[in-house]
Amino acid sequence: MNTYFFRIHLSYDQCQYLYTGSTSHAVVTAESGQRIRIPASNLRPFIGQYGIRGRFRLITNQNNKILSFEPVS
Repeated sequence: MNTYFFRIHLSYDQCQYLYTGSTSHAVVTAESGQRIRIPASNLRPFIGQYGIRGRFRLITNQNNKILSFEPVS
């Protein structure tokens, strides 16, 4: 398993691209420096009135299938 930590700060307006289908993923940089593509469907549940803000943990298996994606403090 691989574990990645990263921060996301997207305004509500920027998050509209995740809903309209004009983008199918977001690219984030993990705290380790690795760039990771995250499907928009995994981000949508975390969009609030101000967008997405916070630190997240992503856990994948050896084939990079997402096992867990959650906010952390």
